Amino acid sequence: MNRRQFLVSASAAAFMSGLPAFAAQAGTLTPPIPAVRPKRIEQLGRVRTDNYAWLRDPNYSAFLKGERPLDPEIEAHLNAENAYADQVMIAAQAWEGTFAVNMMAMTAASDPVPSAPKGGFIYYTYVRPGEDHLVHARKPAGGGDEQVLLDEQARSRGQSYYRVIEAQISPDHSLFVWAEDLKGSDRHRICVHDLKTGEIRSWEDGYGWSGLTVSADSQWVFWIWRDPYGRPAKVYRANARGPVVQTLIYEEKDPALFVSIGRMASDAYNFIHISGPDVDEWRLIPADAPTAAPQLMQARNVGLHYEVCDWNGKLVITTDADGAVDGKLMTALPGQSASDWQAFRPYAAGTHILSVTPFKDHLVIRQRRDGKLEIVVMSKDGKTAQVAFDEPAYDVTVADGQVFYGHTVRLIYQSPRTPPHHIDYDMATGTHTVVTRQTIANFDPEKYEVRRLMAPAPDGETVPLTVLMRTGTKLNGQSPLLIYGYGAYGLSSEAEFSIPALALVNEGFIYAIAHVRGGSEKGRNWFLNGRRFKKANSFTDFNACADYLIKHKYTRKRKIVAYGLSAGGLLVGGAMNLRPDLYAGVIAQVPFVDMLNTMSDDTHPLVPAFRPDWGDPLTDPVAYDYIAAISPYENVRKAAYPMVLATAGVRDDRVSYWEAAKWVANLRVHTTSDKPILFKVNMTAGHQSASGLSDIYAQMATFWAFAQLSVYDA
Repeated sequence: MNRRQFLVSASAAAFMSGLPAFAAQAGTLTPPIPAVRPKRIEQLGRVRTDNYAWLRDPNYSAFLKGERPLDPEIEAHLNAENAYADQVMIAAQAWEGTFAVNMMAMTAASDPVPSAPKGGFIYYTYVRPGEDHLVHARKPAGGGDEQVLLDEQARSRGQSYYRVIEAQISPDHSLFVWAEDLKGSDRHRICVHDLKTGEIRSWEDGYGWSGLTVSADSQWVFWIWRDPYGRPAKVYRANARGPVVQTLIYEEKDPALFVSIGRMASDAYNFIHISGPDVDEWRLIPADAPTAAPQLMQARNVGLHYEVCDWNGKLVITTDADGAVDGKLMTALPGQSASDWQAFRPYAAGTHILSVTPFKDHLVIRQRRDGKLEIVVMSKDGKTAQVAFDEPAYDVTVADGQVFYGHTVRLIYQSPRTPPHHIDYDMATGTHTVVTRQTIANFDPEKYEVRRLMAPAPDGETVPLTVLMRTGTKLNGQSPLLIYGYGAYGLSSEAEFSIPALALVNEGFIYAIAHVRGGSEKGRNWFLNGRRFKKANSFTDFNACADYLIKHKYTRKRKIVAYGLSAGGLLVGGAMNLRPDLYAGVIAQVPFVDMLNTMSDDTHPLVPAFRPDWGDPLTDPVAYDYIAAISPYENVRKAAYPMVLATAGVRDDRVSYWEAAKWVANLRVHTTSDKPILFKVNMTAGHQSASGLSDIYAQMATFWAFAQLSVYDA
């Protein structure tokens, strides 16, 4: 019986019988102890010592390219970490299996979601029973046989990792294009499927995220090349059929900026969007001249943000110009700079415009006001209507693949207790129809309760909290609770439906999301007050949320598990350093915890782009001192730390494996408790450490089993 079969067959009873021995067993196991090899680093007149700098493979770039293996000593250490983590987690194997089985069981009844008819076809995706990856398919709108456009499951066979993004149909419906990652390293292969001939052509080194589109005449594929540092640097145009010929049409030489491409909803333009934390620049390629040089709109100007869409012969600009920090709408003609833009929808303080989706006769605006998401529909005569939702916390988005010339907008609505609904809203009549509801097996929404709470922060701010729990849960301070947070780059942690969260709640946990500063849950200022020299607000916000939940008896000290992913790992690492007494356990998934060393590395693919968010410790002494004061790795201290589970992907060039490896080593040296500090490394994947659905659920089952161990042993 292999490990997965064992997990599937395990029972909760076996887990409970193994728990009493857990504390004693964990205390007898010896964790890997990496050698201490002090490295003296002098920077801006400051000196620091990094005892574990050697854990960074000096030939890591060559390893990622497949030119040489990982350093043998480092590889042996990472394998030892995995072996130790597996030993400690033996007591939780049965519970881990129960979580994985329960998650898959809830997913088993999911239905395909059909699109609105486009070009004579209905497009949809589904996962076959027992499989992990999507099938992309279509049928003639009038009826007929299914045509498979992309079978991800088939293409994943034989791969240790497989992930598809940017899968899309061409405007004339004759091509299907996508970007696929075969290594988990975000280095994508661009694929073009000719639906008439069946031929699939491909080429390497694509940047997949918003890095692929097709021209309006369906004769050209635009794609972004990823440079050796992993940055999106060049935009190419390739012919859609025949022998592949690549033409460079734009090169961005500033490593601090990102490049993305796409096609506007009206098909009037393809676009190139150059952006950074404090700057935007757009270039347009007219549909009737797909080989023309991209035309510049407003040139980049530090402090000016803007987004562009096409509507009825004019461009609608969402911008923060003239102090409109949460965004206002203006109009322009192609090529007009900001000085010529015309007022369209005035700025309303406290109303944060998140996106604008154009249709022939309407604009659909997704915005946030008073912390809640809203959908506003504006007609050409300026009249507006709002689509109403009434749960305490929810998420609503505008679905991809809208029909520009139609009068119906498809929305996706969900909440922590409401599975995703696809709703067609008729913009002409104001009526709506539920097209489909995601079916969840053995699920009754009435058994769950969602609350939106506001936790007071130390400086007087109030931090939104979303809570999911079983209906009737007694607030007596005895419930175990898991609290998730991210709080970076202005990305909001929306109140989405989550099968893993439900699986945890079904076992008696309360699940909470802390919407800390650094995200945009209360507008753009919420982001600005949680970045750079105000980043510590994120940490204190997170701990304030934990304190609030304790005060109101949702849980108690040492019965809380903190969970953060990537920059959320920085959040939980920083929060734990400040208040290790609060938490029974901390889950840090691919955590950004070696902040000072990483931001001091100008060869890192993301460092130039994110200096506005974190500061530049190479040139700015104030930034150096601030980062040194909050970086989780440098600020580990003698304290009774809780259980910790850190993870990494060995091919992750965003948050490299050595960040977590060094942090874990430092925690073990300094903790005064007997709680185990664990490190699990995926030896084949990168930042996206799981690709298929069963892999994702297996990883979440490991996290939840760790959470159970943490609160049991607290």
